[in-house]
Amino acid sequence: MRDKGEYLFTSESVSEGHPDKVADRISDTVLDAFLEADPYARVACETLVTTNRIVLAGEVRGPETVTADHLIHLARMAVRDIGYDQEGFSWKNAEVACHLHAQSAHIAQGVDAAGNKDEGAGDQGIMFGYACRETPDLMPAPLYYSHLILRRISELRRNNDKSVAGLLPDAKSQVTLRYVDGKPVGATSVVVSTQHVEELEQKQIRAMLLPLIESSLPKGWMPKEDEIYINPTGKFVIGGPDGDCGLTGRKIIVDTYGGAAPHGGGAFSGKDPTKVDRSAAYAARYVAKNVVASGLADKCTIQVSYAIGVSKPLSVYFDLHGTGKDVDEAKLAKVVDGLVNLSPRGIREHLHLNRPIYAVTSAYGHFGRTPDLEKGTFTWEKTDIADELKRAFNR
Repeated sequence: MRDKGEYLFTSESVSEGHPDKVADRISDTVLDAFLEADPYARVACETLVTTNRIVLAGEVRGPETVTADHLIHLARMAVRDIGYDQEGFSWKNAEVACHLHAQSAHIAQGVDAAGNKDEGAGDQGIMFGYACRETPDLMPAPLYYSHLILRRISELRRNNDKSVAGLLPDAKSQVTLRYVDGKPVGATSVVVSTQHVEELEQKQIRAMLLPLIESSLPKGWMPKEDEIYINPTGKFVIGGPDGDCGLTGRKIIVDTYGGAAPHGGGAFSGKDPTKVDRSAAYAARYVAKNVVASGLADKCTIQVSYAIGVSKPLSVYFDLHGTGKDVDEAKLAKVVDGLVNLSPRGIREHLHLNRPIYAVTSAYGHFGRTPDLEKGTFTWEKTDIADELKRAFNR
């Protein structure tokens, strides 16, 4: 996004009941099952969900104790937790097919450590990390508030709160903010579409959601009444995988920075941490967030690139967008190289990624979340090297 002038910028979010997010949740549940049985299991699980049908496909290498029947059961439990027990999509009677098979030996030979060869990247690719000062979590504001609105609806729905009685799991949001000289100053429009029971009328849903939207935005940011669009197409009773097919990895911009930063193209869910699509994107966010948290810059973008089977990044690029506080980006790259090993093995070990911590990442973004030291989740959101970065630049 620009740092000068006045402009509008929009980001969207989708709930855990959105068809693509149901698929992401199931894929990450499969991943967690393998990592719980073997921290070094290899998993690349893709999921398709549609009307009363769930299909698991992909490649794995892990213990035989993780059976197809067990994964089918876990898929049902994930759907149950999301809240789907509807005629067109139910955890009880959806048909679940598991087509996972052994990982290619040719891919494995490039990734596995052997002799003097360190573990290589699971694929080629470019990954980006980003952080900025727009929110307390150092995330872009349009995405932050899009996520927040849907998370609050979900929490109320899961707690059977009467204020959202009749709302169902599938939902989408979109927030447009006005920026002045690079800083958000208010919302110009908000869109929320949520699945609901047949009995609810449009005006009831609007009455439910208007206070929630207003309380989610900073004071004074609420747009005009006619710029708040709630279920703008009318009824939204048929939703979730019954209303639209869902696939793993189709919401990569929702998962990252809402379009405020570049994206390399790789999805996250269902992939074990040898896949740099996931682990290197986490590491890039970790570094970018620490740079901004340290006060060295107000905005930071990082790009890293890898080749399959190669144990070090091919390139590391920093862009402080002109916000660096007398910080040379070339020196910053060298300092970071001394603090964080960006090889596939180094990332996994530094961020403790070989654990069953991924199902919770599958909705409401992989970034801007609160680390849980007890559960070991969202370790890439810690700012534990910020002080070392400061010292390196005599701050």
